[in-house]
Amino acid sequence: MNILFLTISNITDINERGIYTDLMRQFRDKGHKVYIVSPTERRYKQPTALRQQDGISLLKVKTLNLQKTHVVEKGMGTILLENKYLAAIKKNLSKAKFDLILYSTPPITFEKVIRYIKSRDHAFAYLLLKDIFPQNAVDLNMLSKGGLLHRYFRKKEKALYAASDIIGCMSPANVEYVCRHNAEVMPSKVEVCPNSITLSNEAVLTATERLSIRSKHQLPPEDTLFIYGGNLGKPQGLGFLIEVLEANKNRKGAYFVVVGSGTEFPMLQKWFETNNPANALLLKGLPKAEYDDLVKACDVGLILLDSKFTIPNYPSRLLSYLENRMPVIAATDINTDIGAIAEENGYGLKCLSGDIKAMKKHVQFCCENKGRIEEMGQNGYDFLITNYTVQHSYDIIIKHFM
Repeated sequence: MNILFLTISNITDINERGIYTDLMRQFRDKGHKVYIVSPTERRYKQPTALRQQDGISLLKVKTLNLQKTHVVEKGMGTILLENKYLAAIKKNLSKAKFDLILYSTPPITFEKVIRYIKSRDHAFAYLLLKDIFPQNAVDLNMLSKGGLLHRYFRKKEKALYAASDIIGCMSPANVEYVCRHNAEVMPSKVEVCPNSITLSNEAVLTATERLSIRSKHQLPPEDTLFIYGGNLGKPQGLGFLIEVLEANKNRKGAYFVVVGSGTEFPMLQKWFETNNPANALLLKGLPKAEYDDLVKACDVGLILLDSKFTIPNYPSRLLSYLENRMPVIAATDINTDIGAIAEENGYGLKCLSGDIKAMKKHVQFCCENKGRIEEMGQNGYDFLITNYTVQHSYDIIIKHFM
């Protein structure tokens, strides 16, 4: 088949690891012709252009800045996005006839593109629902519920759902949420299609290699290393992360590594500069390969979500933790099922974001039960193999054509 994938992820190299690039390579490797449409934000000063890489067509569309920018430009860029994508597709991919359209949220503003391709090519439309907007913005007080912008984006959200033949959600809680809050959506068109990755062929690190990576970052060789890596933004509720660091600053045998970038990085940086914690390190992002190496040298992965969320987020950072045989501690809102799934399958611990007593208890458990956390890490790896590989996601999607 000919596959069209629409995303706002800045894909520049289809061989980089990631939930979208891994899935697109899986489709390619199964014999399909893959076309990816991805933005090149104005900060990069690059024109719209189509190029080929390793059997995949990559159409980069010039847009406004969509990520890590102020809210006005982000909002305008999101609103204008579908017209820019549609124009670029008509100009550069007019000769391609598509059988399947895959597209992820954010954004929710692809409906015009979807309907155009469906009408032109009679394509099947599959939504990979990674973000429930605009409700997430309401939860974080970024939009007023019932306000003009909220009503506009809610209308766009419903239109996108209506244009989709199938809505693939990250977890059972997401399926339940979509059906409960969108009565017009038939439950039969909503299913679980989780975040997934291609497993690395790299061997598990030896003890010597782990020590070498720890030494590179001046990390203690014997302590239990807790890592929080990825986006450092409002959705993560990083005020609670600071509480966790503060509450455990005198705990022997525990060391915390925070690595990433985002709107809340300056807040974290200020706290680190003011408190100079002896058992914590803040790193402003790392190249993907270097970050992956650092994760391999850690013991426990942290997953944090703001307690105000009413939508069931399911962060993809979980996958790198599981791949590296690390148990997780999930401190989240009450609505997501990421912590419950971790506990039920023996690879993690959960608590509510803000419950510092429970979080301290989980940290203590991990420090005092290294054999147990190794066992939990293996449980997580086994769960990943069974549920979160791109082969699994591919099979879920392709069954609609069998």
